[in-house]
Amino acid sequence: MIPVRDDLRALEGYHSAQVDVRVRLNTNESPTPPPDAFREAVAAEVSKVEWHRYPDRAAMALRVAIAESHGVDAAQVFVANGSNEVLQTVLLAYAGPGRVVATFEPTYQMHAQIARITGATVVEGERAEDFTLDPAEVERVLTEHQPHVVFLTSPNNPTGLVEPADRVQQLLDFAPGLVVVDEAYAQFADWTALDLVDEDTPLVVTRTFSKTWSMAGARLGYLVGPTWLVAELEKVVLPYHLDTVKQIAGRLALRYVEDMDDRVAQIVAERGRISSELEALGLTVIPSGANFVLFRPDGHDGRAVWQGLVDRSVLIRDCSGWPRLANCLRVTVGTRDENSEFLSALSDVLSASTADFRSHPQTEQNGADR
Repeated sequence: MIPVRDDLRALEGYHSAQVDVRVRLNTNESPTPPPDAFREAVAAEVSKVEWHRYPDRAAMALRVAIAESHGVDAAQVFVANGSNEVLQTVLLAYAGPGRVVATFEPTYQMHAQIARITGATVVEGERAEDFTLDPAEVERVLTEHQPHVVFLTSPNNPTGLVEPADRVQQLLDFAPGLVVVDEAYAQFADWTALDLVDEDTPLVVTRTFSKTWSMAGARLGYLVGPTWLVAELEKVVLPYHLDTVKQIAGRLALRYVEDMDDRVAQIVAERGRISSELEALGLTVIPSGANFVLFRPDGHDGRAVWQGLVDRSVLIRDCSGWPRLANCLRVTVGTRDENSEFLSALSDVLSASTADFRSHPQTEQNGADR
């Protein structure tokens, strides 16, 4: 057996529990599909695809459509297979051996994972107990480590917190290198860093079609940044990396903005309902500007709560074993019926847990001591 690179031996791949359940609320997908008109439009165009020809290498029609939706030039847009490939391409161009990438934890795991895969050194800033980001910590990390690339996710995953505009501006003021604002969940929030993108600022904003556009199955993402940066990305991206069908689907999706806005409004309303009901159950709820809610079942074991939900055919994300997220769980906002089933199952699990504690208080205490 040939050994893997020394610097990769300690890494693990990205994992998310795959369990056969009735209600699946663990992967932050859209709970509803795109409109039928979108499906029909895609089918019509795909029927005319010249399958024996390579796709448009520059994906120009898609880039133009994205650019028009944001009021920027197509030369400022880079597209790839999901926002993860966008991030990977940025890090291949601007990170790598001998370079430093900064994150502020907890945050999206793939930022550090991809950075390490490129051979970069990763430094981790620390968030406060409430998961907010202290300006002094930002200044410390940037001044002490002088990162070549710094990531900020807003709304943050897995916490859901929206970073204030002045925090992004602080990064731009202090960072010696590239600032990447990951906005995978931006449409659920109340502001975007896209307005800060220009030719003179080393800032890129990444987006995805997976969430609000209901296209997780397509794996399509993009960034908006300075034209000079987009041109550099072309040096490291593989030729013809974005297939023709994906380019068609992304371009056509942008015609259905009203449908997307309606889905966002429904998810935001359900997010508020979930948060309110979790608080009514006495749980700690982290304010969310995304399509999910992070919470802590205080007085109960998070892993046991997760398993109790699975036993009731409801799957959410168990974050309790992640660094800095002890006893935390994350639920994706689903349809109203799915959310109601989750809340009902959670109430049952918590009630059963409380009843079990009252029946066996000494056993529970001993277990906690261990």
